Formats: sequence, structure tokens, C-alpha cells
Amino acid sequence: MTQKIISVIAGLLFWLTSIFRPATDFLSPLVSENFSPAGQLAKYSFENLAKREYLGSEIKKGKILKKEANFTSYLFSYLSDGKKVTGLLNSPKKEGKLPVVIMIRGYVDLQIYQTGVGTKKPAEFFAENGFLTLAPDFLGYGGSDPEEKDILVNRFEKPVTVINLIASLKSLPEADLENIFLWGHSNGGQIALSVLEIDGKNYPTSLWAPVTRGFPESVLNYSAQLDDNGKMVADRIAEFEKTHDPKEFSIAEYFDKINAPIQIQLGTNDEYIKEEWIEEFVARMKSLNKEINYLTYPRNNHQLSRDWNSAVQKDLEFFRKNLKKD
Repeated sequence: MTQKIISVIAGLLFWLTSIFRPATDFLSPLVSENFSPAGQLAKYSFENLAKREYLGSEIKKGKILKKEANFTSYLFSYLSDGKKVTGLLNSPKKEGKLPVVIMIRGYVDLQIYQTGVGTKKPAEFFAENGFLTLAPDFLGYGGSDPEEKDILVNRFEKPVTVINLIASLKSLPEADLENIFLWGHSNGGQIALSVLEIDGKNYPTSLWAPVTRGFPESVLNYSAQLDDNGKMVADRIAEFEKTHDPKEFSIAEYFDKINAPIQIQLGTNDEYIKEEWIEEFVARMKSLNKEINYLTYPRNNHQLSRDWNSAVQKDLEFFRKNLKKD
């Protein structure tokens, strides 16, 4: 299996970034000292994350990366549980309060990662149409602080990183806190769903080819395709299950907590997300009387490349439809 193929598969295993780093930076997540102590991950259960307080921090705009007629792109940073997280912010040149889209990417190989990869193009489209966009790099990426050695901590911290970003929006005078939206692709979809379940607020959300399976099934579905046939991942999860109930960390157990309309877009030739998985999720959401819109694109891939313009326009229509008016 080529490194390129491994990297794409890893897009659905966003939290396994340490596995794909150069040998000089590699620490096996299965070495005992890299395990969190028994029971210590309980704070990341969805119930416990829903109970805790998210105070946010100041969002600091940094270097200007691009100036266009309708928007300006900046590096930005904020603190998530005391750790620095960087990212890309696009600010429209428009008076008044601006609706906000939090952009959540899927996996990108650390060796080729640059701030904005995975979200830059749609984020600029939304900014051109009057939306303030923020895309966090996540810990270990861009100029962010390092991530933890435990691969499960890395997975469980990502929704926290996003919720802390949302809590920090109050530091931006131009941000319309009544109109916050989420956009996620691939495993970014899993993170977005986690945020909706933990936070419970109405953040209208558009997802492209999202991971909707529960934990650990969604991970194990792909890990068998790795070079070690998934042994490293399976061993870590088995160790975790000795002291934790994985259902308490699984999006599939908390769909009823979602209180936001969702739009899903999927190519029928997606290499990594099966139509039946999305159909099961949509049916489950409808059974819970949740608002969901499901769009498919024949002969399209994981990136919706053939119909990108149409798909991003559908997102814009969805966001505008769900704008809360004064």
C-alpha cells in the first residue's frame, strides 16, 4: 500500500496522526507510558463534556495572508483548555455583524499540511458571500501547540477544540453570535456531529461525506487496511475498553441530543463512505424527528470534485435559509 493511499484512508482516522509521522517523531501509541491512566479519559465522555463549562479565550488575528476585493484572510490563534490553537480566518469586507461558519477539515498528512488545507476553497466562497469563516488547525498542526501522545486523547480533544473556538467568538466584535454555522468534511463531519451532541445548540450544519458510524466501529472499519492490519489500533481500543464504556464516547449513542438542521452531501462513487451508512444515519435522524436534508451526486468522489460548484452553492443556500433574523 502506498503512503498516498494510507494518507487518504487516514482521513477517516483523523486522530491517528502520530502513526503517519516520520520515524524520528514517532512514538508508538501502544507503549504503556503513552496510555492515559485507567479511568482518566472519562472526562471526555459525551455526558461529561456536555456538563462542563467552556469559557473561551481571546481570538487574536495575526498575519494577513491574502487581500481580496470582498474579504481578507488572516492567521488567527486562541486557547483551547490553555493550549494554543492556530487557524485561518476569512473576514468579509462588509459592515455590521457577520454570520459565522466554523470550518472543520478531515485528515491531512502532517508532512504536507499548511493552515487552511481542507477548508480553504469553500471558506473563501462563504467569505465572498458575507460569512466570517474560521478553520482551526487543531493541536499538532500549523502553529498550534503539540498534541498529546495518546491517540485517544487526540481524538477526544477535537470536539473540545471546536467548542472552545465557538465560546471564543464573543471576542470578535464583528461575529454575529446568533448565527453560527458548522461545515465539516469526512472525519470533520464526525467532529461536527460530536459538537452538536455535546453542545446541544442550534448550529445549522452542512457535512460533506461525513463519518457517521459510532465509536469504535468507524475506526475499526478502516484500520484493517493499514499496513499492520489494524493491530495497533485494535490493541489500543481493547486497552481502552478495559476501563471505559466506548458507547459513552460514540456519536451513534447521542443523535437525540442534536438540535440543529443538518445537510449532507455525498458522491455515489465515494471511495471511503458507503451510501448505506449515510442512509442509515438519515433514517435514524428522521425517526428522531430531526431536520435533515440529504443530497447525492452520481459518479462523484469523496471530494465532490465533479459537482463542487453545485455543492458549495447548496451550502450557501442552506446557510442563508437558516439565518436567524432580528
